Amino acid sequence: MKTQASLFEKTLEIARLRWSDFVFIGIFVVLILISSLISETFFTSRNLINISRQIVTNGLISLGMLIVILTGGVDLSVGSIVALCGIMGTGLQKQIPMPLAILAALVVGIAAGSANGFFIARFKLQPFIVTLATMGVVRGATYVFSETPQTPTNPAFRALLGGGFIGPVPTAFVIMLVFFVIIWIFLNRTIPGRAIVAIGGNEEAVRLAGINVRGHLLLTYILSGLFAGIAGVLLASRLGIAQPSFGAGFELDAIAAVVIGGGILGGGGGGAIGTFWGVLILGVIDNLLNQFNVQSYYQQIIKGLIILAAVLSRRKK
Repeated sequence: MKTQASLFEKTLEIARLRWSDFVFIGIFVVLILISSLISETFFTSRNLINISRQIVTNGLISLGMLIVILTGGVDLSVGSIVALCGIMGTGLQKQIPMPLAILAALVVGIAAGSANGFFIARFKLQPFIVTLATMGVVRGATYVFSETPQTPTNPAFRALLGGGFIGPVPTAFVIMLVFFVIIWIFLNRTIPGRAIVAIGGNEEAVRLAGINVRGHLLLTYILSGLFAGIAGVLLASRLGIAQPSFGAGFELDAIAAVVIGGGILGGGGGGAIGTFWGVLILGVIDNLLNQFNVQSYYQQIIKGLIILAAVLSRRKK
């Protein structure tokens, strides 16, 4: 009798989550319809290219955030890592070749993620506290590296990455799509990926099954740091300049995209495809707000309400 009751409750939970998925899909369709009616420029090729470029940063950060959230954690340091890696990948070009500068920036992103993973996995500290501390440390390190904006010395940095095209599609957008495919395969077709998903569902059961929980938690934060680093480099490449103030509030956009896409804070739900739709929905909203010159602080209010609505719709009973 208890088994039947629990099965019934589980069925209701799945139905509720699918219902919320359809709601967000409906919201996206409505946004597209509204955009086509109130904005003459929304469906122009120039604007669509702008959207595809603008969502790359949040898309990559959201991939790392997705992996972290799947384990029941959160990474508040991603915005600071974006700033540090972006300014290093740009500024170091004055001393070393561009490929080495980019590589050094990504290594720093991996190192920051490794530090997060080490303290969380080894000492079982709360991810919120650890990544909050790392956020401050990395942000300070960014200003230590350079208090002023940095511009790339190699024209190829912008021409090949931020301003490049593969056919009619921006290079950065293609790079983001490739990583979404890789992470989908990783989470659904590999043993480490399935273990990461399982940790968010029941960490103790995973540990009793003989899986190295510490190692997989470390891997999740390494990947989060790596994706934030890639996002920082591509952002600097797109803008042609790197600011030490980059990345403020980026973690909120990433969390919103993951939750809108089906992620459950605390672990137990989420995927790459859903996260992509979450990134796209936020990108369309940002584009519309910018077209109508809505002030940034109003945009933050709207995003905060979106996060709240998404979390409420996906809360566990």
